Amino acid sequence: MGIDFTERVQRVEPSATLAISNLASELEADGTDIVDLSVGEPDFPTPEPIVQAAKEAIDAGHTGYAPSNGIPALRSAIADSLTDRGLSYAAENIIVTPGGKQALFEVVQALVEDGSEVVLLDPAWVSYEAMVKIAGGSLKRVDLTPHDFQLEPALDELASTVSENTDLLIVNSPSNPSGAVFSDAALRGVRDLATEHDITVIADEMYDQITYGVEPTSLGTMAGMGDRTVTVNGFSKAYSMTGWRLGYLAAPSELVGQAGKLQSHSVSSATNFVQHAGVVALDECDDAVKEMRDAFARRRDMLADLFADQGVDVPVGDGAFYMMVPVAEDDQQWCEGAISDAHVATVPGSAFGTPGYARLSYAASTERLKEGVERLVENGYL
Repeated sequence: MGIDFTERVQRVEPSATLAISNLASELEADGTDIVDLSVGEPDFPTPEPIVQAAKEAIDAGHTGYAPSNGIPALRSAIADSLTDRGLSYAAENIIVTPGGKQALFEVVQALVEDGSEVVLLDPAWVSYEAMVKIAGGSLKRVDLTPHDFQLEPALDELASTVSENTDLLIVNSPSNPSGAVFSDAALRGVRDLATEHDITVIADEMYDQITYGVEPTSLGTMAGMGDRTVTVNGFSKAYSMTGWRLGYLAAPSELVGQAGKLQSHSVSSATNFVQHAGVVALDECDDAVKEMRDAFARRRDMLADLFADQGVDVPVGDGAFYMMVPVAEDDQQWCEGAISDAHVATVPGSAFGTPGYARLSYAASTERLKEGVERLVENGYL
């Protein structure tokens, strides 16, 4: 007997980044040494104070159900951290989620339905498109590639893309996959368009603590954006807590109420003892974040120099830990060949709406990054 699947789930493909990572894992299981530059996972251990806090929380019995929207201590700590960035959210405006991806999923489900128009800025993180399609929305896209992935030079194109029919705009700065940090002028342009057309904006700021020489501005601090911005963030990247699954959204009360219903009927809550560890991450781990950020900066600069030595001009972002490297026109074929021939795992740019590029993560050791580039050169991929 065949199984009839819903149309909504058949609208999407599996995550391209996880698909490449899974292939790398399969090859490694067969004994192949893969330089895996495909996933955005810091190679640093989770800072010890966070680990210790989780152990103590377990010992203290924090292993039962947590309040669906998050334990009060963590919601308050998140609200305080947002205040430090100039944002005005109370603890009641926070939902703690099992990962930033869940926060985004809940917001999209709460705001997007059949026929809703959503605008993305390409290159865009792979799961935005899938989330919108699952919810039944339609997509319009603005290509930032001709502008070295910056938004400010593309504001006219954004203005001609959004309209009174636009329900949601997703802005990711610092950007995954480009590393671009959008200027204040770019964010003011977003503010002007959002207020003119009454558009809700998701500000995905997952990499806000991983920047190099610049201070990213939170979109919700712009005048007129407080009641139309949903700020999404998490602990995976800055605190090297990818497997802990801890994120959050901060939003106006009405949206918190609607998204909170989704959370209560789906994942219930983020893990109780992990939330206690999250409080310590926010309160005690600034030095550990700086140490990781400084290491990423050195790796970024080294990688840019290695590509320059090969005559490859790569736009160097001011945030996150990714590079978009120009490759063959068929980037899917290039990436498949790179992992098969050079045993280097990367992600096709087309997965982010930017064909002709491959995304490399430099959240890997200096030695592995050097080896990855050497293998690509030796096998004719650079």
